[in-house]
Amino acid sequence: METNQILEGDCISLMHGLPAASVDLIFADPPYNLQLGGELFRPNQTRVDGVEAEWDRFDGFADYDAFTRAWLTAARHVLKSDGSLWVIGSYHNIFRIGTTLQDLGFWILNDVIWRKTNPMPNFRGTRFQNAHEILIWAATGKEARYCFNYEAMKRLNDDLQMRSDWLLPICAGPERLKHNGSKLHPTQKPEALLYRVILASSEPGDVVLDPFFGTGTSGAVAKRLGRRWIGIERDPGYLEAARRRLADTPTQPDPTVLSLQTKRQAPRIPFGWLIERGLIRPGDELSGPNGRHGAVARARVKPDGTLVGENHFGRHQGSIHQVAAAMMGLPACNGWTFWHFDADGTGRHQPIDVLRQQVRAELN
Repeated sequence: METNQILEGDCISLMHGLPAASVDLIFADPPYNLQLGGELFRPNQTRVDGVEAEWDRFDGFADYDAFTRAWLTAARHVLKSDGSLWVIGSYHNIFRIGTTLQDLGFWILNDVIWRKTNPMPNFRGTRFQNAHEILIWAATGKEARYCFNYEAMKRLNDDLQMRSDWLLPICAGPERLKHNGSKLHPTQKPEALLYRVILASSEPGDVVLDPFFGTGTSGAVAKRLGRRWIGIERDPGYLEAARRRLADTPTQPDPTVLSLQTKRQAPRIPFGWLIERGLIRPGDELSGPNGRHGAVARARVKPDGTLVGENHFGRHQGSIHQVAAAMMGLPACNGWTFWHFDADGTGRHQPIDVLRQQVRAELN
């Protein structure tokens, strides 16, 4: 199957024409069925650019529901059994889409709130300001082995578990594509939003499909992250803009930086390997942070990779983890980050995990 291309036409028929189970990730930003009634103006009487295009007009909820079922059925045809689907919407449509997803056998993994830092005000003052959109993340079934790069998302979030509410600005500035001074697409999504979706749910080389490609945000981000991509779009203006955008989007010259090795995938490095390589020597003293009674934890390294230390809790011998836990009076402790060594004889202490990473890099 040819990838890194934009297919022109109706997404439903084109997805059915793609090979079954050939796509790893689908991101969909379908029409919202806003059903706007009349024009909207700001207090200064300037007109608000709303969604007025023909592609967002449906003859009522039944028509929209039939359209939703049709494109989701086509998406299910092309999605791999271990793939996943993200769909974004507003209160106008996302709950109807969620029902159809479940009716078709998809298993909802999360709903993610995109909270906008700079949302459009409610100019009429008749409702709360609509400051968020909702993304549904779904697998093909309850037992599906979908991709989730949990550790990458945690690292992206300053080593804190990524939550399901994302605070991000709307698309603005140089990223917002314009034509004759006006927005080219009324609902262009920010690249930061797609960055999280694609990084979380795919691996380098995976195929990302966007059936409502618009100006090509998903393709641009997929290209930057080393994923293959397919876009489907029927509007000639959006097609032309997306092609220019993708042509100007650089690829990563060093594909090795795109790999996301998890802790489980990384080779296990025993502490004894550091001693074998002379990075830590028998008799060296390791130190840990202050314990409950204010004393610095200290232990000596033995030739077999165990430690021996003594404090008010008693004399302790065992692995780096066992001795750290015993000296702190805790049930468990990560010895790699607890114990520190004198890096250069000047008293500048670093965690022994630095040496583990050094050995791990030699093995890759």
